[in-house]
Amino acid sequence: MTTAPTASKIFSDRIGRIEVSATMAVTAEAAKLRAQGAKLVDFGAGEPHFATPRHIKDAAIQAINDNFTRYTTVAGIPEVRKAIVERHACDFGSDYSPEEAVFTTGGKLALFNAIQVLVDHGDEVILPVPYWVSFKDIIQYAGGKVVFLETSEAENFRITADAIEQAITPRTKAIILNSPSNPAGSVVSPADLERIVRLAHERNIYLLLDECYVYLQYTGALVSGGSFTDAKEHLVVLGSLSKTYAMTGWRAGYALGPKAIIAAMSKLQSQSTSSTASFVQKAAVAALSSSQECVAEMRADFLKLRDRILGRLAEIPGVTCTKPEGAFYVYPNVSAYLGRPGAQTAMELATRLLHEAHVVTVPGEAFGTKEHIRLSYAVSHENVDEGVDRMKAFFAKL
Repeated sequence: MTTAPTASKIFSDRIGRIEVSATMAVTAEAAKLRAQGAKLVDFGAGEPHFATPRHIKDAAIQAINDNFTRYTTVAGIPEVRKAIVERHACDFGSDYSPEEAVFTTGGKLALFNAIQVLVDHGDEVILPVPYWVSFKDIIQYAGGKVVFLETSEAENFRITADAIEQAITPRTKAIILNSPSNPAGSVVSPADLERIVRLAHERNIYLLLDECYVYLQYTGALVSGGSFTDAKEHLVVLGSLSKTYAMTGWRAGYALGPKAIIAAMSKLQSQSTSSTASFVQKAAVAALSSSQECVAEMRADFLKLRDRILGRLAEIPGVTCTKPEGAFYVYPNVSAYLGRPGAQTAMELATRLLHEAHVVTVPGEAFGTKEHIRLSYAVSHENVDEGVDRMKAFFAKL
């Protein structure tokens, strides 16, 4: 008599090392409630509330009308790779050639491919906490060991060069920096960023710079680790058009790095997604090469939204929140309401907020902390008020 194979015999070890993306799980649960007629205020998935700018959409439409709908080279058409390096050089003074750029199906794929080609079993990767949900899982999928670097809420979750240096061991292969960060909106200071870049370079450690929100900084001049051109040998810049140009559904990302690393990432991509959609590449050229006025306009509104939601959250007794210096998230501490019946954890609290108050949030467990929930304020000003009003009423009854 034969027995059915166990789950461990069916699936590979590597798929067991990752979990479903928490933000995508929240999005799916919210979609179920919407289908049942619930009117939700969605502070969940980080997605600009703006429409993709008209000139970007027109470029894609023109490409389709011109029948530019076939496969392209895996790393992207020459025009898009040229646009990527020229935009970055113009804004940050970096020095990359088109051969040092690859266009990817979203910024997440750029990150995934970079870690897959650099991190082997047992390699350590330093990851500051709180962290974006996918960092930990992608490192573990590659077989790497995550070295969590705790940060202080009292210090705005700021990452310092001193803390990075103390976390380095002989097995450190890479460091991930996400600045401005998701979920807390923290920004690495220019001085610390330069020290980290040079420290990694001197120690032959690869620095993966997630610049998804680099254009959404509220602290002054824009800063990129790619500016330090003498250390580019150990830098991989990971970029995305999703947040900058309100292009989340277009799946447009990129990486900049040493030719050998970019070639390895392109090789991996050739056996997975191949090239990104051809007309998306044309849209990306328009986004990167045209006036950046739309980016400035969106950033200005995000700043107003940040201040609005911080002011409203301050009205809820017991809830405290650091002041984000970039991106479009707040990460309030809700520990005053945890440990109660039905709200023992942030996960339980977020679930009740969704089902009882119809407010979508993401629990802090997804980002490596237990006392927080994340709210995306990339919504209308009216939704900020409505959502916080619902939260106030919910917490008052808890």
